[in-house]
Amino acid sequence: MEEDMILNDYIVVKALEDGVNIMGLTRGSSTRFHHTEKLQKGEVYIAQFTGTTSAIKVNGKAEILTKHGNVKSGE
Repeated sequence: MEEDMILNDYIVVKALEDGVNIMGLTRGSSTRFHHTEKLQKGEVYIAQFTGTTSAIKVNGKAEILTKHGNVKSGE
């Protein structure tokens, strides 16, 4: 089922500098932040899309790995 594929998807975020912020955003008619994390250089965070989390925002220099490819933020 396509929904299972979406809800089981995840990303890996590796901080390339101190103070990288990761924010999870909710699903539904009113999108809001529901979770935040702050990473220090070299820390790795694994985030999963769920019934609650529809989007993940990364602020700062980080390497982001997904099944769709890899990207660097903050450059």
